[in-house]
Amino acid sequence: MVHLLASRVHSLGILPGRVWLSAGGGAAVAYVFVHILPELGRGHRVVGESAMIGGILERYVYLVALIGFILFYGLEHLAQRGISRETATINTWVFWVHIGSFGAYNALIGYLLVHRDVQRPVVLVLFAGAMGLHFLVTDHGLHKHFQELYHDVGRWLLSTAVLVGWAIGQMVPVSETQLRILFALLAGGVILNVMKEELPEHYDNRFKPFLAGATGYTLLLLSI
Repeated sequence: MVHLLASRVHSLGILPGRVWLSAGGGAAVAYVFVHILPELGRGHRVVGESAMIGGILERYVYLVALIGFILFYGLEHLAQRGISRETATINTWVFWVHIGSFGAYNALIGYLLVHRDVQRPVVLVLFAGAMGLHFLVTDHGLHKHFQELYHDVGRWLLSTAVLVGWAIGQMVPVSETQLRILFALLAGGVILNVMKEELPEHYDNRFKPFLAGATGYTLLLLSI
């Protein structure tokens, strides 16, 4: 629903578009530092105790997060090179690279929504809320790059990808070790996208709503 309705959020006129984006970006950044990084630490302990991991791979979870970061950065770099050439054919190809990578990313988020290690409703709401804010900002960037093509095709595919990941999660169980590794891969992608899309470009205009979003979501996480 976030992908399908994001364009309407910015057209409501209640607050300028950059205020929504900065506040959402601040909340997503807070989620990375207050939840994802500590979660990686817990995952490191769980995976480190597994019989399949040991010796030089004792920091396996952090290596997987780094791989996720590099993987999504490589796809972004490849796409940006194509955009700079400004030809219709390459732009279409770049569009599908973006949609393919973000589709896999969204499917992983949907999958992990089913297999969260803590299934209390409030924890699931916080996870869904943070990812929803994350989608709101990344959706804006994709719409800015691809405009009608994204509006007519891309947003529907990304919305479907979340549901596909959720459906796979309902049918395919994973061990706790595998879950931690998948979460680490997702964490690397989230951290990259937070740095790329969600940090304000013009701090004099956007810092206050960014700070409000980060502070509010941090307090909410700590209260839980």
